[in-house]
This record gives sequence, structure tokens and C-alpha cells, in this order.
Amino acid sequence: MNFTKFKYEAQQRAKESRKKATNITVKEMKYRPKIGGGDFDTKTRKVAQFLGEGHKVKVTIMFRGREMQHPELGRRILDRVAGEVEHLGRVEIMPKQDGRNMTMVLGPDKKAQAAHAKKIQAEATESDDTAVDDAPVDEARVEDSHVEEAPLEQPIDNEVVAEAIEVDELSANGRDDVEVTAEVVTDSAG
Repeated sequence: MNFTKFKYEAQQRAKESRKKATNITVKEMKYRPKIGGGDFDTKTRKVAQFLGEGHKVKVTIMFRGREMQHPELGRRILDRVAGEVEHLGRVEIMPKQDGRNMTMVLGPDKKAQAAHAKKIQAEATESDDTAVDDAPVDEARVEDSHVEEAPLEQPIDNEVVAEAIEVDELSANGRDDVEVTAEVVTDSAG
């Protein structure tokens, strides 16, 4: 047997196995027990994006000071995150307290992602079936229709209109260096 041929084939097998291997990295998202709604939504969308890309996500709740006395707040947030991304991933490591931090690991779930995609596709086809077909337009009816003018929300103030006319006259006379300020006064009585 030729040793160089054996070595070459071993290298090729190793190269093929590296191609087939998936590179799963662990991303981390940190939350606080008193997180606001907007921040929670933003971070949770990012967690969903990581799971969609095939990464594992370590969700960490960081406690400070007296917040350590209420671990149920952190547990509630972790449960809420897991509920928001259940269509993309599942909990691999259940929430556990580790010093001042509470951690949980989420992993991508291909079966859940496929089921969610099927569900969305079924809803889309269902909504297409219930859509109303475009009816032919009656052109004679369109020509007879007219547009009604909407009433103004506030009556026009004659003083403001007069000041606008003065501004136009000044700019027409080449006097662009004049600053004109107009104050709109509304009558509260009516």
C-alpha cells in the first residue's frame, strides 16, 4: 500500500467531515429584573434572530443589591422570553441561580421552526382564498361621481392671510433680508 495515497485520502475524509460539521456558537443576551417593555421587546427580537440563524442563546438575568431577594422576578422574565421564542427554539438548560445571575440556555429547534413556517403558510393561503376578487369598474358611475370639499377645521384668520400677502410682496420686491414673524391667534370663544 502507498502511504502517500493513504495520507491524502485521510486528509480528504477530514476535509469532508469539516464541511458537514455545523458551527454552533453560544450568544448571550443580558436582561435586568426591572427591564422596560421596549428594551425587553428589542432584546427578545435579537434572541429570536440568533435562534433563527441556528445559534444557541444564553439568557442572563443580572441582579443587583436587594433584587437578589426576589428571584421570582428573574424567573418570570426568563419564562416570558422562552414563551416569546417557542416557535424558534426550546429551553435546553432550565433557569438556575448562579450567584448574582440567573441563566437559561435556549437552543434552536428545527421541528418547531418548520411547524411555525407551515402554520404561517397555511394562514397565508387561507387569507388568499377569502380575498375578494376585483370587480370591474363601472366607468359611467365614476364619471358621475364628484368630490366634496371637506370643511376647514379652523376658520381662516384674515390677519394671518394679510401678513402672508405682505411677505409675498416683500420677497417679490427683492427684500429677502426682512424677517417676518406671524403669530396665529385662535379665538377660544368660537
